[in-house]
Amino acid sequence: MAIRSKRIIAQIIKELTQLGRDRLTLLMALGLPLVLLLVFGFSTSLAVNRINIAIQDLDSTRISREYIATFERTNKFKLVAQGSTVNVPRLLDTGQAAAGVIIPPEFARDLRRPEREAQVQVLVDGTDANTANLVRAYARATTNAFTENLRSPGSSTTNLIAENSRPSSATPVTLQTRLWYNPGLETLQYIGPGALAITVTLFPALLAGLATAKEREQNTITQIYASSMTGAEYLLGKAAAFWLVGMAEVLFTNVESWGFFGLWFAGDPIPLIIGSALYIACVVLWGIFMGANAATQSAVIQFVSLTAFLLSMQFSGYIYPISNIPIYIRWISALVPASYYILLTRDAYVRGVGWIGVWSSILALAALSSLFFFLAWRKLRKMQVEI
Repeated sequence: MAIRSKRIIAQIIKELTQLGRDRLTLLMALGLPLVLLLVFGFSTSLAVNRINIAIQDLDSTRISREYIATFERTNKFKLVAQGSTVNVPRLLDTGQAAAGVIIPPEFARDLRRPEREAQVQVLVDGTDANTANLVRAYARATTNAFTENLRSPGSSTTNLIAENSRPSSATPVTLQTRLWYNPGLETLQYIGPGALAITVTLFPALLAGLATAKEREQNTITQIYASSMTGAEYLLGKAAAFWLVGMAEVLFTNVESWGFFGLWFAGDPIPLIIGSALYIACVVLWGIFMGANAATQSAVIQFVSLTAFLLSMQFSGYIYPISNIPIYIRWISALVPASYYILLTRDAYVRGVGWIGVWSSILALAALSSLFFFLAWRKLRKMQVEI
């Protein structure tokens, strides 16, 4: 069969002409890669800086305060609480701190005695194995910097301790690290619960969006608006149907994770159940909102994939902590429901803290589902008036 170049060129011109007439597709084809480059380039970061740390100082001496100041001087830690009354375990439970240091009462006394070592306890949230390993390494490096400063001839604290009589090979401060929630630092304990949240993000939103766009594309929605059904009734009925589908997905994926990943509840599962109901409501209502705004079903697939799935992958804390994201785009995480739902799944399967650590995530999901309901209702109501 002969291939004629003129026909091929004519087909190319025809396709490009059609693409040029469809401004939305052209914008997505040329503009979306630029947006994705910025999103991936700026949001993806495996470096861990400014780790929230709490220090309980039971010694309250000049030397212990100098030790705390060493943590403050490094950019690896952000001191969220210090003092003799700081409750480090509670701050870990509530998520306000990722690590805690407990300085014992005899800290300065042991440093003055050449035959003894000062024992410092470090508590690390082991939910994220990679971050926990980095926190341990940073704490060790910071402590080494403190001891080197003690040995420095010009140090203000050199004369307060027995470094002159201590062997140069001896370690004046010993860290006793204890990993909380995930003592074995198993990566599956971190990835598995996060994967549960990500896998139920896309399909409920996509199905709800496609169903809404299909009715608009085929103009069958006119029959609904011609009836006595209000926009709110239409929205509630459609959202309830796909919410049930989404909750079935939640049930099946959890059962699968029990059997294949060996995950099981570490604490009270009720916050996860309530959070799952709110989370599925969020993604379904967002899918309906996307479907009401899209002209075609193919556009819904692109919109939902970008706004629901991709943003959840990048800004939810699934791969790396949200604190790694640059602060000028970190606010996007506050609008991504998955960032709250992942906290619930990890608490249910790894941390086991319960309501005290996740109540704010429940409220955030309730607020976002209300916001998405309002956006979808306003759009559907506007369509009903226009028709």
